[in-house]
Amino acid sequence: MIASYVEHKKEDEWQEEIRLSKQAVQIINSMRPKPKFLVLCGDLVNAMPGTSSSEPQMNDVRDVFSALDPEITLFYLPGNHDIGDIPTEQGVEQYRRHFGPDHYSFWLNGCHFVVLNSQYYENESQCSHLAQEQREWLDGVLKEGPFQHRVVFQHIPWFVHNPDESKFYFNIDKPLRTQMLNKFKENGVSKIFCGHLHENAGGWDDTLELVVSSAIGAQLGEVPAGHGFRIVKVYEDRIEHNYVTLDNAPTDISL
Repeated sequence: MIASYVEHKKEDEWQEEIRLSKQAVQIINSMRPKPKFLVLCGDLVNAMPGTSSSEPQMNDVRDVFSALDPEITLFYLPGNHDIGDIPTEQGVEQYRRHFGPDHYSFWLNGCHFVVLNSQYYENESQCSHLAQEQREWLDGVLKEGPFQHRVVFQHIPWFVHNPDESKFYFNIDKPLRTQMLNKFKENGVSKIFCGHLHENAGGWDDTLELVVSSAIGAQLGEVPAGHGFRIVKVYEDRIEHNYVTLDNAPTDISL
């Protein structure tokens, strides 16, 4: 994506993304205390499903992140480049073959983490049965408990700055947005972490905070955040987070 979107090259290149991802893995591996897990919030690749570079890029992602410390659990989730702007059953199947389920949940120390395929909320016209499967699954998952914190991870943010903003490319249609944000609030979700924008953003909907993080790779926006990732600290009574660049990321983490 750096080559095509930032440098405006016609060649399909991703060596810079490989270099930056390796740098991120080295930093994360050196952190103390060791992170419990790492979530990659979609757009794992740039090449769309069905293109010649899609499979090679997916293979390279898995190869680079195979160097992550095995004590740090790695979680993937799909973005629009991974399964298509209009996802199909074939695109989802390709993703699942490389990275595992496209939606799932997990528990850690009394906290409930829910991972969603947000492309179904953007356009389900070619895979409505898969979108319905996720809807039914989510309704069941949100009944689980009790929990200390409940957090959602997905690629496309429901909103970029505020929950009342108009629909545009980087958010989700407002009627569905309102419906789902209400569902999350009614079921105790306190944070939603997203990607897609390639810059930092986010905001609040009552007690629910939505956090948009920039990327290890391509940076967009008038003032790029810098190649980096977000460190999230979970306490008994709160969740804190901050975005760090690869150039200034700490390895000694204060808790």
